[in-house]
Amino acid sequence: MHIMDPLLTAREAAPLLGVSIPTFWRRVADGTVPKPVKLGALSRWPQSEIIEVIEKAKARRFA
Repeated sequence: MHIMDPLLTAREAAPLLGVSIPTFWRRVADGTVPKPVKLGALSRWPQSEIIEVIEKAKARRFA
């Protein structure tokens, strides 16, 4: 069975991280957020990768 992993736009992913869209793109540029999956000219991020960014940030609080 294949589990769906929705692809999010920057506009959808940024609020999950609590940042503006320009800040989201800065986090992509600095490597905090993974590079997007490119579908032609479209940039999308698997929801699981955005959640992973959040989980890594949470784990660093206790490191």
